[in-house]
Amino acid sequence: MERRQRKDRVLVSAFLPVTRADMETRGWDALDFLFITGDAYVDHPSFAMSLIGRLLERRGYRVGIVAQPDWRGTGNFMVMGRPRLGVLVGAGNLDSMLGKLTAGKKTRAKDAYSPGGRTGLRPDRATIVYCQKIREIWGRVPLIVGGIEASLRRFAHYDYWSDELRRSILADCQADLLVYGMGERQILEIAELLAQGHPVDSIRDVRGTCCLSDGTDLPNPHVELPSWETVKGDKRAFAEAFRLISLEQDPIRGKALVQRQEKNFLAQLPPALPLTEAAMDEIYSLPYTRGWHPMYDARGGVPALAEVKFSVTSHRGCFGGCAFCAIREHQGRIVQARSHASIVREIEGLTRLADFKGYVHDVGGPTANFRHPACQEQLTRGTCQHRECLFPKPCEKLDTSHADYLELLRAARAVPGVKKVFVRSGLRYDYLMADGERGLDFLSELCWRHVSGQLKVAPEHASPAVLRVMRKGNIGLYRRFARLFREINEKLGQKQYLLPYFMTSHPGTGPTEAAELARFTAELGFCPEQIQDFTPTPGSLSTCMYYTELDPFTGDAVIVVKSPKERKAQRALLQVGRLTCR
Repeated sequence: MERRQRKDRVLVSAFLPVTRADMETRGWDALDFLFITGDAYVDHPSFAMSLIGRLLERRGYRVGIVAQPDWRGTGNFMVMGRPRLGVLVGAGNLDSMLGKLTAGKKTRAKDAYSPGGRTGLRPDRATIVYCQKIREIWGRVPLIVGGIEASLRRFAHYDYWSDELRRSILADCQADLLVYGMGERQILEIAELLAQGHPVDSIRDVRGTCCLSDGTDLPNPHVELPSWETVKGDKRAFAEAFRLISLEQDPIRGKALVQRQEKNFLAQLPPALPLTEAAMDEIYSLPYTRGWHPMYDARGGVPALAEVKFSVTSHRGCFGGCAFCAIREHQGRIVQARSHASIVREIEGLTRLADFKGYVHDVGGPTANFRHPACQEQLTRGTCQHRECLFPKPCEKLDTSHADYLELLRAARAVPGVKKVFVRSGLRYDYLMADGERGLDFLSELCWRHVSGQLKVAPEHASPAVLRVMRKGNIGLYRRFARLFREINEKLGQKQYLLPYFMTSHPGTGPTEAAELARFTAELGFCPEQIQDFTPTPGSLSTCMYYTELDPFTGDAVIVVKSPKERKAQRALLQVGRLTCR
């Protein structure tokens, strides 16, 4: 029994501390930073508490994790005591409202980021609730919020689940700083300033952060947005605020932004600069155990780990420009990639895991085949302010080469112990086809070596009117790609299938456009299993259009269906097609 207890303690000590006993094992009397998270603690780089926690640990800070604390009391928050430098708060890998409710505003049956898939382990609007608890317990302890929920709710925003505008989340949670976007640079800079003794309310020059100001210390120069008081009574003003935010969302050329929030001002500094390859390599080389904390074993573990445990992130950022996606607002349009050597080392580490069966489930990112910036000019002058890289057609300066990604996949599958390397991230077929013959060569090798029977692609719709609103290419391009995919697999003697994703009820979709999509899927003889009802999430262009019924960049009216009856009718058209296929 004593030997088993020692073994368990060694296993637990491989994780960041979650209890006072873990701290004592390390000889710590206090933490530097306490990280409060709405997700279960999984020690994997796909989980923010682990990535940020491990990075701070590498820099010599003492970090502890409190995962999914019971917000109805204070005991869970206080288990490791008041931290010396500050408290970090994040709602988790999903906005807490999206994690709880479906597009139809029904409670989800499972929560993949909680032990055993159990629901109800985080509060609604978790960032706000956790911060209120911290203020109740420790008063003016330095309090920094980040993550997807805080990042995409930093300005006045539309909240689909309450069907109302809400002011900045920073005004509601009363944190000292909000880190938006991917937060590694910001957290390290803030940590260093706090460790040097700078008061948290004096930290006003860290890129990629927001704070509340009384107006006496606003960044200069800045672009002033329509105020909270203005946008909540004027949809055109809200659309204009979104347009201005989007235009300045660039780390090279972007300006600071200011939006009055009642008596205070929300001040946002320009986005953090892109990470270098060396910085990306360091982040993913940290000593993650790649498992959930043992305290979840008895409850069946954490389901979300299964999707990423044997997958590798090769890059971040996306220049695809899809209107319904908030990745560009969070990770940015400039792609940042890891080195091949770093990725190969991570895969070599996967082969040493006891439950590795020889299959790497994915090597990719937000869009699998975006492995480098859209063009080298982005690194010096920033992204183009008034045009997209792929819409309405690929930019003439777009670097469409797939050579680097193909070389990476070859290196990955050459690792001893690896049987197969799959590509399961979404693939942009319009970008692939823009690469001409080289793109076809890449597709051939992809089908031969890296497809697991199905390849995910996202035409999203068939109506030209809806695709324009979505900022997606013409459906004719998908037809050509599908034909090439079929021909290549026939030549290879393989039975493989495209798995296209479609979306119903997106802005721009009336009855006529919904019928176009239904006819298209029927024409393909395709039974659409992968149907997504559009969910207006904070921060996306599509959500702005859903709320305002306007395109913020043109001022044109946009068709929007909002009633549950209309939304169900659009989905039903595809459901009928599914029955016909059977």
